[in-house]
Amino acid sequence: MNEAFTSSGSVTETYAVGLLRAMLEIPSPSYHERALGDYVVRAMTDLGFRAHIDGVGNAVGVIGRGDGPTVMLLGHMDTVSGLVPVRSEDGRLYGRGAVDAKGPLAAMICAAAGAADFPGRIVVIGVVEEETPRSRGAMAIRATHDRPDVLVIGEPSGWSSVVLGYKGKLDLRYTVKCPATHPSNPEPKASELAVDCWNALVDLLGPEASHGVFDQPGATLVQLNGDLTTATAELSVRTPPGFDAEKLVNRLRERLPDGELEVRNSVKACRVGRSDPAVRALVSGIRQLHAQPRLKVKTATSDMNTLAEVWDIPMATYGPGDSSLDHADDEHIVLSDYLRGIDVLTTAISELAHLPAHPDNDPAGEAPLRIRSLR
Repeated sequence: MNEAFTSSGSVTETYAVGLLRAMLEIPSPSYHERALGDYVVRAMTDLGFRAHIDGVGNAVGVIGRGDGPTVMLLGHMDTVSGLVPVRSEDGRLYGRGAVDAKGPLAAMICAAAGAADFPGRIVVIGVVEEETPRSRGAMAIRATHDRPDVLVIGEPSGWSSVVLGYKGKLDLRYTVKCPATHPSNPEPKASELAVDCWNALVDLLGPEASHGVFDQPGATLVQLNGDLTTATAELSVRTPPGFDAEKLVNRLRERLPDGELEVRNSVKACRVGRSDPAVRALVSGIRQLHAQPRLKVKTATSDMNTLAEVWDIPMATYGPGDSSLDHADDEHIVLSDYLRGIDVLTTAISELAHLPAHPDNDPAGEAPLRIRSLR
């Protein structure tokens, strides 16, 4: 038997921890994921997947075990820049991407490899460029892959929590040029017009706008560069379900006497219900480990948004790791949580082999689930 597996067919804890550590030791900032992708393909091949790198650099592994449903587990390989030395300390594994999102992706690989009794097809994908505005990896998956029956996105939710949805995102760039003039000239300067653009955006969104509330938009002035003659402002708006991004852009353009406002990226908010089969399967896995599941919505954006725009299927987001450590200088994952995450995903895969006939009905006797709004 492959030394990666126990006698019962699950991946050993030693192998699972070693896999994640090896992934952390390969730097993979956005646009530079190939070395990690090659490693992930080799690891999946050794675990019994048919694996390859696709045309945009995604690592794709497939295990086919019958005519049952197709479950897709999709995480991202890229990280933000910045070095976090890889080390183990007090039951924690440190490294850039430990929670965002190599930990969730490694957990998906291990859970899929150990799902020996699953009667269908499991597709595990590590996508590129999730941390960039374009999400090129996920865009390629939705354009080239058959729609699966169920989708789980790998992002840090905390091992005992499931994410139901994310805010959308609208990325804007405002560029303006003005004739050279003396600073004392009363004519508006380029830098002043860029600030006016930001102020107009805040005014249009209204006093209730907030990043801390899922059902309200929230704006960020990402970058501002300018002088008297030339200025550029990068603006980002996190948008709630039902938000009319096109209307906002048109109204903002009406407020700008000069310059050009460019839509750099736009993706809608997404949210599934607590009775979604993917949610229920993950909840079952959490309960099997004797924990009370929590359901969350997040005010950030993920590849769940990108895929939900074209795939109307059961889906949810799950992954071990504390999302407050995303991009942090001390990014780390608690190894016991990582191993619990593998167990939760293993149970969820098994549950998804038999989707409920009436997913809108709560099983009798289940404890209530509270929905929380978090970043």
